[in-house]
Amino acid sequence: MPTAIKSKSKGGPEVIIPKKPSDVLKIIKDNSIEFIDLRFLDFVGMWQHFSVPAHVFELGTFDEGLGFDGSSIRGWQSIHASDMLVIPDPETAKIDPFMTHPTLAIICDIVDPITREPYSRDPRNIAKKAAAYLRSTGIGDTAYFGPELEFFIFDDVRYDQTSNTGYYFVDSIEGIWNSGRDENPNLGYKPRHKEGYFPTPPSDTFHDMRSEMVKVLEQLGIEIEAHHHEVATAGQCEIDMRFSPIVHMGDQMMWYKYVIKNVAKKFGRTVTFMPKPLFEDNGSGMHVHQSIWKKDKPLFAGNGYAGMSDLAMNYIGGILKHARAICAFTNPITNSYRRLVPGFEAPVNLAYSARNRSAAIRIPMYSPSPKAKRLECRFPDPSCNGYLAFSAMLMAGLDGIEKKLSPGEPLDKDIYALGPEELAGIPNVPGSLEDALKALEADHEFLMKGDVFTEDVIETWIEYKIDKEVNPVKLRPVPYEFKLYFDV
Repeated sequence: MPTAIKSKSKGGPEVIIPKKPSDVLKIIKDNSIEFIDLRFLDFVGMWQHFSVPAHVFELGTFDEGLGFDGSSIRGWQSIHASDMLVIPDPETAKIDPFMTHPTLAIICDIVDPITREPYSRDPRNIAKKAAAYLRSTGIGDTAYFGPELEFFIFDDVRYDQTSNTGYYFVDSIEGIWNSGRDENPNLGYKPRHKEGYFPTPPSDTFHDMRSEMVKVLEQLGIEIEAHHHEVATAGQCEIDMRFSPIVHMGDQMMWYKYVIKNVAKKFGRTVTFMPKPLFEDNGSGMHVHQSIWKKDKPLFAGNGYAGMSDLAMNYIGGILKHARAICAFTNPITNSYRRLVPGFEAPVNLAYSARNRSAAIRIPMYSPSPKAKRLECRFPDPSCNGYLAFSAMLMAGLDGIEKKLSPGEPLDKDIYALGPEELAGIPNVPGSLEDALKALEADHEFLMKGDVFTEDVIETWIEYKIDKEVNPVKLRPVPYEFKLYFDV
């Protein structure tokens, strides 16, 4: 195989995929690249970057790395041990589609400059260790993940919080609350609450914008399977990527968010992956399809329930057992639990089913092909750090396989139609981020196998989330409390 291969996704453009550092240097020369943008993820989940002129980027940079101050990155080094190195991964190099000056973006791994060891709090390193742990077990050699990220496109967003005021305001040309607004003229076609799923234009205002997002993603070599409007009013949308190995999908998820936000900005709009920005309508989830393969053979296909193997059922058993703990990574913000509320069609009940979308884990039945056999975990949301969320789910599933955990009986009923007695036997996801963090504190040994998550990572995650998110939200009154309680 050549060192720099050409890849063409179905219907997509031909993309050069570098395999070696020398391939990257050739891309820089052939495309008159002026800047190299070095990207990595902070502990919480936001892409960070700094750029260097292309002429200072040499072959040795791939071994020696480039230094930066790690003490200024959320959840990372203390000030007395702040020096860190980024090590560019040549296989991740892509020409940035948005920069004015020709720029090559490269995702980097983080290492300690003294020991040259991978940094334990680097989320990409955690995903790499999870992939390595899977191989070490002999169970399989590849874990595939296919997340379905939902998001809102808004026209305007304003928010503030001071000692004596607090508010947020979002608006959309599609918002049903604007049906009576004077828009000179108002043309209507605003999806009603919970009626935004699959309408054609003109009700689907953002078709062309999503198509532009898809074109840019495919130019970057990211294969897209579909795009559509989602259930909520006010521009809720979804674009689906084809499944990919765990680390590669973590990389793609970062490019996905970057592209979606920047294309929207070019259209004069803004995008949020916050799961519950609107009251009285559906929130944004991130259903995650996953499967394990070995030597190019799918391991989740079998003769059991819904055509699944015993190994697949044990994997489901592991996720259900550890779901409350992994929610600390798959649903990692306080707003996540505005979506996960019992009784409102959210996948809060920890059960599994074929076809039943009200279960926390669904087994899709679109195709009888063994290669299509997978599970769909439905409670995660797109606010998560993909590397950590995928790793946590994989480690939970592997724990289920190793311990032969049974997922119990399937729940092939409408969960929302069950009576109190039947519901009492079905466990739920946590009701708040604080509850999820407590569950993680009590149940994280399965994450530490193979040194994938370390005790330091778990402790730092819990401490950061409590100090920076849970407690600050607790301390602030919200507007609705004034409506409820001002006259007490």
